[in-house]
Amino acid sequence: MLYRKYADKMFTVCLTYSDDEDDACDILQDSFIKVFRNLPKFNFDGSFEGWIRRIVVNTALELHRKRLREKENLNVYETYIEPRIDSALDAIHSNELIKLVNELPFKASLVLKLYAIEGYSHKEIAEQLAITVGTSKSQLNRARSLLKESINKLNG
Repeated sequence: MLYRKYADKMFTVCLTYSDDEDDACDILQDSFIKVFRNLPKFNFDGSFEGWIRRIVVNTALELHRKRLREKENLNVYETYIEPRIDSALDAIHSNELIKLVNELPFKASLVLKLYAIEGYSHKEIAEQLAITVGTSKSQLNRARSLLKESINKLNG
């Protein structure tokens, strides 16, 4: 019953962290295993759905960290500046925006998703990804700049 109630919403979250449906399914499955194992630890201080979402996001991040370790030469994190919402985003459909975000370099896309979609602070992102707050801000700025370029190309 718990799975039925939240699986569709959480699968959408999984898809924001992986453009591969098989990976998203794996993230969802692993996440719900963690949810069921950790149910006694839920302290009812916040939203239950938010607690599940945090587990899903953390599980997705674990998968990405694992893959990054496998790619030794990948420079995963760079610095970035906090973004401001750009009016150009209003001109495109949300599906197009999701596609553009998923086309960004992994490191920039990940920070953007954590900050803008999941609402993590730079401090929380830094802790989750084992980077500095400055690196988190720089990555966000990079993502914003690249996204703006893509939107401008799309809008002609």
